[in-house]
Amino acid sequence: MFNDRSAVYVIAEAGVNHNGDRQRAFELVEVAAAAGADAVKFQTFDAKRLAAASAPKAAYQQQTTDAAESQLAMLSALELPLEWHAPLQAHAHSLGIEFLSTAFDLDSLAFLQTLNLPFYKIPSGELTNGPLLWAFAATGKPLLMSTGMATLSEVEQGLAVVCHARNYPQPPASMQAVWQSWSDAAQRQAVTKQLCLLHCTSQYPTPWPEVNLRAMDTLAAAFGLPVGYSDHSNGNLIPVAAVARGAAVLEKHFTLDRNLPGPDHQASLEPDELTRMVAEIRALEQALGDGIKAPQPSEWDTRQAARQRLIAARPIARGETFSADNMTTARAHEGELAMAYWDRLGQTATRDYQAGEPL
Repeated sequence: MFNDRSAVYVIAEAGVNHNGDRQRAFELVEVAAAAGADAVKFQTFDAKRLAAASAPKAAYQQQTTDAAESQLAMLSALELPLEWHAPLQAHAHSLGIEFLSTAFDLDSLAFLQTLNLPFYKIPSGELTNGPLLWAFAATGKPLLMSTGMATLSEVEQGLAVVCHARNYPQPPASMQAVWQSWSDAAQRQAVTKQLCLLHCTSQYPTPWPEVNLRAMDTLAAAFGLPVGYSDHSNGNLIPVAAVARGAAVLEKHFTLDRNLPGPDHQASLEPDELTRMVAEIRALEQALGDGIKAPQPSEWDTRQAARQRLIAARPIARGETFSADNMTTARAHEGELAMAYWDRLGQTATRDYQAGEPL
């Protein structure tokens, strides 16, 4: 699915930027559609299952929300109610884009399966959550696997779990069973056609020195899978650069207003910025071309006008030998190209030429 597309799949990540407001969630769908994204994505979770009461907030969350508030309290206010999902999906489909959501627990994943989503996105934080990762893969759906915070070995471990789930009807009895599945080349083939790795830096916003787009190359080379990029940097430069570097999927957070309260708004694009990002990606896709080095249709006229040709530097009589004294190059409407200069030297003129006449 992800390695046979002619265009980058652009996911507008609404995430938790609805702030628990139903109307805002619907407006986010409309903004994503108007911007030209392929899909709008939310997050589905039960806050009490996702975070323990004692779980601290990440540093960026402490800076963008009440530092005294627990992670559990913050997440509880950002849940997307289950009853909103189907109406949001219908609204997205009516506007011509796909509806997606990321599950953070087994019950949420089971619920999302009732919506028949085209694929699932595994969030970076769940890359090392073996049971949930196995359940994602066991759905049989194509997967996007985000790799924020991960080492290359952790990515491979996650792929091994996916491999096992694609090949066995029951969860593994041990990690040894997982690695045995991964070591079987035939079983690994079950992973290669329905999975895309997303490079990601899990910092909001991501400082440019920590973006590390070359890690996309590392992932592609290590596992032979299509790669994409889940972006948390400010602005449009990095997403567009990721597409130029070969991203098959591009995910970017967006919001209705960057000044809204909440953990992700400040690292998100506003509507006009999202529209510009998608437009720049689509323009870049055209600019990347097919890789064949040949004159483009618009170049043929310029080629005719700009290429220098052999001309007589002074009058040349029939029978005279062509030399550096009587032959030069200049732009002309006809005649041999200047690359033939050395071959002409020493040849004999078969007719008279006037100064400036093409040879």
